Amino acid sequence: MAGARNAGDARLRAVAELARAVAAARTPMEAVIAAAQHARTALGGSMSAISRWERDQGRLRVLVNDGELAGDEEPLPAEETYSIADFPEIVEFLRGEWTENGEPRAWVETADGPSERRGAYCHQRVAALRRRGRSSCIVAPIMLHGLAWGELYVARAAGRPVFDRADEEFATVLAALIAAGIAQTERLAEVRRLAFTDPLTGLANRRAVDARLDEAVDRHREEGAAVSLVVCDLNGLKRVNDELGHAVGDRLLVGFGSVLSLCGAALPGSLAARLGGDEFCLLAVGHPAEDVVRAAEELCVRAQWLGLGDGVAVGVASTDAEIGPVTSSRRLFRLADAAQYRAKALRAVVPVVAGRAGAADPVVRLADEAPPAPPRKGERRRFRGSS
Repeated sequence: MAGARNAGDARLRAVAELARAVAAARTPMEAVIAAAQHARTALGGSMSAISRWERDQGRLRVLVNDGELAGDEEPLPAEETYSIADFPEIVEFLRGEWTENGEPRAWVETADGPSERRGAYCHQRVAALRRRGRSSCIVAPIMLHGLAWGELYVARAAGRPVFDRADEEFATVLAALIAAGIAQTERLAEVRRLAFTDPLTGLANRRAVDARLDEAVDRHREEGAAVSLVVCDLNGLKRVNDELGHAVGDRLLVGFGSVLSLCGAALPGSLAARLGGDEFCLLAVGHPAEDVVRAAEELCVRAQWLGLGDGVAVGVASTDAEIGPVTSSRRLFRLADAAQYRAKALRAVVPVVAGRAGAADPVVRLADEAPPAPPRKGERRRFRGSS
């Protein structure tokens, strides 16, 4: 009696630990990794895995393997997938065996052969158990929003007791907890995505740039990493809106956003963003200034190919150029903005680069001027970050 009570207490603790670990995850993948580890421990398994059902591909993709792994298993596999044709039970589950809550129940397979309840369905799982030296496995469908999201798989090594009916019931509970945790992290990820994404172009927004730029400048101060900012002002948007309508103007913005993303791809790890209205930027860390300038030059050329608007005014500021010390993101923004402002004033068809003219560079002088007075209503502020 005491032994059963102790076992029950241990499982309650395991449930609480799994719930805490999954709740602390910041991303769906972090939740999956934590869930696999804690589910394996809770069920006394030697290894565990969590797979996702990719419906459009008709396959299970293994996201994580945890514990004592076989030679053909990796902790975070890049391409471990299995055709649903070999595992039809994920579609039919337990031939109608459901819990009282309407969730599909977990089931056990052993290396001795497919269970009576599963018939020949699980011959692939049985073969895998034998090949990898395991005695049994337990499979629990993970359900999200009434659909099969994937599965929890926990196995025991050869010589260990096989899983039993009580383990099936416990695994069903664990799978439900995992599903709740994944759903929560997916919702949080979507909230973060919306908070840091421009809804029209799909690029990052100003909030994302501010956060990333602050981190980049800190890295520049601590490690000397080059930080470059390309600020763009799309010319002719107002004329397009007035003459052709806002739907066409939106198409111009989306098209330019795609061009910006394309040019930013030449700078791996860069962030393409729409700051608002007709203003965009590209943030690059760890790239030489000349590479950033080349990407900006390509941007100017491709902007002319859009067939709408009047090209783009582009300013570039980089800590890898002669612009003086950059100790804050505000200064780098002011320098890039001043360069873009000068490009617009000159109607330049190439980028204006802060510091290119050395100590007497007019862009650097412009950026270092006393901050202008706040703009009157309807006027465009000349420099972001000037107040």
